[in-house]
Amino acid sequence: MAEQPQPVSPVKNFFAGGFGGVCLVFVGHPLDTIKVRLQTQPLPQPGQPPLYSGTFDCFRKTLTREVLPQRAICTPAKSVSCPIRHRNGMGVRGLYKGMAAPIIGVTPMFAVCFFGFGLGKKLQQKKPDDILTYPQLFAAGMLSGVFTTAIMAPGERIKCLLQIQAATGETKYSGSLDCAKQLYREAGIRGVYKGTVLTLMRDVPASGMYFMTYEWLKNILTPEGKSVSDLSVPRILFAGGLAGIFNWVVAIPPDVLKSRFQTAPPGKYPNGFRDVLRELIREEGVASLYKGFTAVMIRAFPANAVSRLQSHVAFGDVATHHQCL
Repeated sequence: MAEQPQPVSPVKNFFAGGFGGVCLVFVGHPLDTIKVRLQTQPLPQPGQPPLYSGTFDCFRKTLTREVLPQRAICTPAKSVSCPIRHRNGMGVRGLYKGMAAPIIGVTPMFAVCFFGFGLGKKLQQKKPDDILTYPQLFAAGMLSGVFTTAIMAPGERIKCLLQIQAATGETKYSGSLDCAKQLYREAGIRGVYKGTVLTLMRDVPASGMYFMTYEWLKNILTPEGKSVSDLSVPRILFAGGLAGIFNWVVAIPPDVLKSRFQTAPPGKYPNGFRDVLRELIREEGVASLYKGFTAVMIRAFPANAVSRLQSHVAFGDVATHHQCL
């Protein structure tokens, strides 16, 4: 049985979760960019090396070879078309491509996540003070993943497109808003929400794993005779960081499929994720479902630790009980 904390103010939960979420995005986005680029890099031609040989090679190339568009000066004497030249050296900015979309969505996403988790617990409690088992916490966490998908799916679609476009040398979108406008103009709301099913397949089981693991870790880290609410900051950070790692162990395979599907040209995968899965297994084997694993594992612990620390410092222990990734 898991000891649950007493309910806290929804308003405090909203702001605490949002503040921690912004910190998580800021710290974790560079490695998220590396992850997406590794997951979506094309299969090399026979005899040719891959675009990125691994996490650190992708990081180095993003820092040193990032393509920055620079429009040439057009004059009447030149061709009617005004070409786009490119220069290298975008550096750290390249690691933060597409960050605006998750920053905008993170606070409402966390609020919806808390609501979904709270509702999931309430639906399983016969009395308000009932303590849930770990499988019940897993189920409540899965419900929170369902609720967050409406916000996560379009944000992930825009983020992924912006993260990979600079690596291709083609600059189609000038930013998050421009990307959303073009997607809507080309395919309507379905274009913006492309990859929703795969987002559900990733976030529902991963959220369940996160909440269950976090509550379990807090309980085993609580000294005998003490309450969970008395946990020290280092132990809270450790529990949150390790739960983030468990979350991503579950989330990586559907995340790879999602990234490939959301960044693919229209019509490439007419049967959805089944076509993506078949192509990956056929061309690159089962191991391809864990592309970006190193980047994710490096990112998971510190990003969650910083998020939880910032929430704790800013709002006390209000937001230390629940977190969505």
